[in-house]
Amino acid sequence: MGNIAEPLPIASAGKTDIGLLPGMTNRHGLVAGATGTGKTVTLRVIAERLSGIGVPVFLADVKGDLSGIPHPGGEQPKVAERVKALGLTGFRYQGFPVTFWDLFGEQGHPVRTTVSEMGPLLLGRILNLNDIQSGVLTLVFKIADDNGLLLLDLKDLRSMVQYAGDNAERFRTGYGNVSAASIGAIQRNLLNLEQQGGDRFFGEPAIDLKDFLQTDASGKGMINILSAERLMQSPKLYATFLLFLLSELFENLPEVGDPAKPTLVFFFDEAHLLFEDAPKALTEKIEQVVRLIRSKGVGVFFVTQNPLDLPETVLGQLGNRVQHALRAFTPKEQRAVKTAAETFRTNSRLDAAKAITELAVGEALVSVLDEKGTPTIVERALMHPPMSRLSPLTGEERAKVIRGSVLAGHYERTVDRESAYETLKAKAEQKAAEGEAPSAPGGRPSAKRSETGILITAAAKSAAHAIGSQIGRQIIRGVLGSIFGGKR
Repeated sequence: MGNIAEPLPIASAGKTDIGLLPGMTNRHGLVAGATGTGKTVTLRVIAERLSGIGVPVFLADVKGDLSGIPHPGGEQPKVAERVKALGLTGFRYQGFPVTFWDLFGEQGHPVRTTVSEMGPLLLGRILNLNDIQSGVLTLVFKIADDNGLLLLDLKDLRSMVQYAGDNAERFRTGYGNVSAASIGAIQRNLLNLEQQGGDRFFGEPAIDLKDFLQTDASGKGMINILSAERLMQSPKLYATFLLFLLSELFENLPEVGDPAKPTLVFFFDEAHLLFEDAPKALTEKIEQVVRLIRSKGVGVFFVTQNPLDLPETVLGQLGNRVQHALRAFTPKEQRAVKTAAETFRTNSRLDAAKAITELAVGEALVSVLDEKGTPTIVERALMHPPMSRLSPLTGEERAKVIRGSVLAGHYERTVDRESAYETLKAKAEQKAAEGEAPSAPGGRPSAKRSETGILITAAAKSAAHAIGSQIGRQIIRGVLGSIFGGKR
């Protein structure tokens, strides 16, 4: 492993290396540039450097070209040319430890969460609900939370939504109006989500964040690669899922202040999708998570085409910046180039706005944070090449990595324990049976008392689960609506 006090070289301006300070990578970063200018190679290089000093990384493979990271490079002449041009005497080809993940369970270990853990705010965004419909979904979650009904998968949520709709009059006083129109809209959008394959994301075993924070036997940090080619066909699901993971890290990891190196670095590729059509309230919460998560030792690098894709409140927090080329054919694009140039600390020897339009592939404007947390002056630099294999793995090579993982078989075995669907189904069946059966001696219990008994039993089971997972009897939801506190 490298020395964690030394800068991690990622680019060279002339004969001078530019490096990220490990202790400053939790101050976040930006990798921007037009398609085909080298963003993906840059995030790969940063991931490799971090892994080399024992820092785990999480990144999404949106184009399918990151899977070669477990194998040493050397197959690309352009890499050798760049090594020679920059005089990188200590450079050597090597692979890095990788864990493959896939929401659909096809190109990596399945990655899931429960409906309860995701919470109503983020789920409402996945379902594309309007404000009124989102409010009804929040009421449904509140009713489930108050009655100890576990929402693990989508059939639990469908049952709970139907239950809330069927008993709207009962819940109106305590919770508010549960409109039939909103219930119908939620059910339709749940069906659409299932047809997109989103139902595979909800269930158990849910992802344990500790599995992202591993190192291998040699001390290199695990590079967690999410296969996102298929997931990108549902952009809102992709963006909200990554945001959910980020919020879970924020809610569950302990405070560490400013460590010598980060606990994890999280790359958010296609970051513009996170803020596209996002309501102001959600954008404000995202800004809050980004601002506060650095104290948990988590660095976030946003990867996008244009810095203006991100809100100013988020952009202002990204201290380490790599700006690849931008095109400037229209007045709007010219304004974007000018604004991107203005975000850098000025270099009197460099016209940044002019340079952004002239940069070659693999070339960038780079500014990083120094040991005092101050951005260095912007430099025009050549990015260092990756050490791992640029060409993707074959299907068999990928399968071998998955089989060899310490997690092999764990997330592949699904669990379907008793939850809201089973509880509500049992209640409906008991109600139907009581309606048909003759009265027992001494009179049978009322339907309301029977229903209460079933809900109390469910609540007891849910409480036992909650106590075991250190949530406690009362479910507390965090800044983005997910369950707050450690779990499992």
